[in-house]
Amino acid sequence: MPKTAEPKSRNLFAIVGSDEGAVKTAARELAERLTPPDAGEFGVETIDGAADNAAGGAARVHDTIAALRTLPFFGGKLVWLKNANMLADSPIGRSNGVLDALQELQDLLKEGLPPEIRFLLSATETDKRRTFYKTLVKLADTQVFDRLDATRSGWEEEAAVLVEDRARARGLDLTGAASELFTLLTGGDTRQIENELEKIDLYLGGGSDRRVDADVVRQLVPMSRAGVIFELGNAISRRDLDGALGLIDQLFYQGESAIGLLLVAVAPTVRNLLLVKDLQVRHRLGRPGSPFEFGKVIGRLPEDATAHLPRKKDGTVNTFGLGFAAAEAHRYELDELRDGMATCLQANVQLVTGQFEPRLVLERAVISLLKK
Repeated sequence: MPKTAEPKSRNLFAIVGSDEGAVKTAARELAERLTPPDAGEFGVETIDGAADNAAGGAARVHDTIAALRTLPFFGGKLVWLKNANMLADSPIGRSNGVLDALQELQDLLKEGLPPEIRFLLSATETDKRRTFYKTLVKLADTQVFDRLDATRSGWEEEAAVLVEDRARARGLDLTGAASELFTLLTGGDTRQIENELEKIDLYLGGGSDRRVDADVVRQLVPMSRAGVIFELGNAISRRDLDGALGLIDQLFYQGESAIGLLLVAVAPTVRNLLLVKDLQVRHRLGRPGSPFEFGKVIGRLPEDATAHLPRKKDGTVNTFGLGFAAAEAHRYELDELRDGMATCLQANVQLVTGQFEPRLVLERAVISLLKK
């Protein structure tokens, strides 16, 4: 017979995850709901879990244990271990004193707390391999808020959905270009998404026109390293030579290397342009109205026609970068893009061998790619 899952405790709660902004917001809101309404100042006991060293980390856990073992004066109480950092794979989290203290806390939670006491733990740094974490998730009503991994293929689509949902909640109408640019500039960080949307919200005021275009995003949202690299790829796709050279100059000023820019911006953009141009020519595909529409277009193609396209972790085609390329591929001929990949390869060899000045190699390659 299948093993029946143990029921969650009704007075244990955990909010964890790498998305610091989401964790802190959710924990604060939950703490307000869990605090007994008639207990006054004795209704919640908060222990600051952000320890500076191993001794401090163990002390915070022992303070939590003591609070959980102390019955409330009036009605009930909430014990909140807030911003705990001793659960991480760090010198503090690996210390014997902290591990022993967490084992004692784990045993107490497994025994069960009195019904009038509620326990909430919030943490952004957690080692999910630890026994304490596994036990906590098993016993407690747990919410996990992990930041989107911007190094993982396909993160952009998840982040775009998040941006659209948060913007809609504020009554903001982001155009397709604005949404795409905003997504790349904020990198899926919910705290930055909220901060930048609030800035746009205040900028537009309470008027009836809540439409946000890409110019507003460029004006108000800071241009991070990822944003500048994204704009460099866009400039190459648009065949905007002056814009591309200006962005390269900015990135060199920020300390980027020529080989890095070639591998993360120039070559991937040319590759995507070549992939979609080839599909458009062979299958007579039109230019999509929006980059996000391209996924539906190639979804109608036979499987063997898309087998060579880049994939996300789940095995589906990563259409985000391809969609941007599809919107601009009409500016290039197929032979130009084939020659462009050869140009990128030649530049890579020159940069690796170190026979030429790196910036000159990169700029020559971009000029060769974009000249008409």
